[in-house]
Amino acid sequence: MLERANRMSLDLRSVLVTSVLNLEKLDKDLYRGTHHWVPRTRRLFGGQIIGQALVAAAESVGENVLAHSLHCYFVRAGDPKVPVLYQVERTRDGRSFSVRSVKAIQYGQPILICQASFHSNQPSPLQHQFTMPSVPPPEDLLTGEELIQLYLSKPNLAEKAKQGLNKLLADEVPIEIKPVNPPDFYRCVAMEPKKLYWVRAKGHIGKGDMKLHCCVAAYVSDYSFLDTALLPYPGQRATFLASLDHAMWFHNTFRADEWMLYETESSWTGGSRGLVQGRLWRRDGVLAASCAQEGVLRVKALTTSAVTNESKL
Repeated sequence: MLERANRMSLDLRSVLVTSVLNLEKLDKDLYRGTHHWVPRTRRLFGGQIIGQALVAAAESVGENVLAHSLHCYFVRAGDPKVPVLYQVERTRDGRSFSVRSVKAIQYGQPILICQASFHSNQPSPLQHQFTMPSVPPPEDLLTGEELIQLYLSKPNLAEKAKQGLNKLLADEVPIEIKPVNPPDFYRCVAMEPKKLYWVRAKGHIGKGDMKLHCCVAAYVSDYSFLDTALLPYPGQRATFLASLDHAMWFHNTFRADEWMLYETESSWTGGSRGLVQGRLWRRDGVLAASCAQEGVLRVKALTTSAVTNESKL
């Protein structure tokens, strides 16, 4: 999979394939990853570590099996200034399932522990799923960048808000997002802890390698996921957000470079933690994947004037 990605034309291929999720093989079951997108937290983006861990795990299984689930624990913050080593343990190879354990390591210590299970597809008469939400198609919606530009065009926008929006525009995020129900820019109104947005990888990946699409979807699934738990609390600003664990289940084939609807909701918050769940839908209504994550949510109360000026897209 890595060699195929490297052979493709760099100007057409998604940056998620050519660099963000591209690993260097050092030895059998040992890989090194570098980092090409760092969020404003200045810590490594958890979705990238998950995606790279799944890339490493997928390299150790046969072509006839695909990832059906992964379970990850974030145990330390990642340092974007140094590479990450991925050490794969071949836990089990059965007739239908293969299990891999992956440690992402920096400075000799694990920053993420991931277990991934792979399955050879088996037909079954048992098939059901939820119904995809009815939403406008992505062609009728604005991208996150276009929404920011729309807010920047307002003549009465506070200077602090302009600075915050321009910082968001400067982030070179390798995925494209079109919110269906974007939250109030000033976060003055409490909202249900639910989000809907269309998402896809920027650039071309192609339909040939489902393993690669699963790795890209794992990356995408962590983007703006935990924020869902903050929507009911306009009077609170997050001072620290961090993922504790992340789980994902792959149900059907899909293409991560085509629009998928990401439906996220938070069923619980408490004890400075929050729980979020998500579903990735193909445009044709097929449920592609499900996700769940718990994270740390530390907040502080805003004054009335601060609530008015707070910027959150």
